[in-house]
Amino acid sequence: MSPTTTTILMSSLATGTIITASSFHWLMAWIGLEMNTLAILPMMSKQHHPRATEAATKYFMTQAAASATILFASTLNAWQTGTWDIINSTDTTANTLLTMALAMKLGLAPMHFWLPEVLQGSNMKTAMIIATWQKLAPMALIIQTHNNLSTTTLLTMGLISSITGGWAGLNQTQTRKIMAYSSIAHLGWMATIVTIMPNILLLNLTLYLLMTTSMFYTLVLLNSKNIKDMATSWTTSPMITSMTMLILLSLGGLPPLTGFMPKWLILEELTTQNLTTAATILAMSALLSLFFYLRLSYTSTITLSPNTTTTKHKWRFKQTTNTLLLTSMLPMSILMLPLTPMLL
Repeated sequence: MSPTTTTILMSSLATGTIITASSFHWLMAWIGLEMNTLAILPMMSKQHHPRATEAATKYFMTQAAASATILFASTLNAWQTGTWDIINSTDTTANTLLTMALAMKLGLAPMHFWLPEVLQGSNMKTAMIIATWQKLAPMALIIQTHNNLSTTTLLTMGLISSITGGWAGLNQTQTRKIMAYSSIAHLGWMATIVTIMPNILLLNLTLYLLMTTSMFYTLVLLNSKNIKDMATSWTTSPMITSMTMLILLSLGGLPPLTGFMPKWLILEELTTQNLTTAATILAMSALLSLFFYLRLSYTSTITLSPNTTTTKHKWRFKQTTNTLLLTSMLPMSILMLPLTPMLL
């Protein structure tokens, strides 16, 4: 893909997200979502491979159905209330449809089936965009309408997502699918807290984007597409491989790493609101996710010496160290827990 085409597509991607996040009219929000979808499709299908075409088709069908549902819900709300303003969505049926549509766009369970397949069919950089940037526009709509959304529906979907993301990720060997189920689990945590305290949602979303981008970045640099590749990644870059273990443990939410911060705050707030059962289910589901994070950590780092793999070395065509990654993204993904009072 030529630099000009890539620039146009990335600009359209950014513009679509900005339009959706800054709009007050449902039609403009829908236009931004459509721009997002149409900009990412050529990037997904540029490999001219049947798997990439299949992933692009699945993504298009899912996002088109969700966008049509959003348009239908906004039309129904305008019919009942006489206004197209996003913050004035007061019709109960329209709000229920809107919740389901935004959950489908994000990949919340039980509308999550498209996300692992789409990420597996895309290359690593496109998968990173789908797992991070493409979550911003639907999340912006959820934050704007959180006062009108059903707390019970979002809490139920959040709990199902956290359990599904942990349970289904246990059986995966492909790193992109593992990151897809990790995304589903993290989105479940965000969905449970959005109607109770949106500030924690924003903090959780920011840290999720930071940690997931760092993890995908390291997977790109190490060229690790499955667990077996992770086992030999130390020959490519020992420094980044060592940091990868800390990022994985941070994604799992272990203290004293950054990923512990949002889980701690969400569990504390749920307990304050007397949602002890929901907090317990979330905490138990975090153990499921932690298992496959620990498996990746063990495979990539803890088995360095003595190494028992038959493949000792990878071809190293170029130096893979990256100054931006090592100096900014990785430390922030690991060492931000002491900043919790200031960030919250």
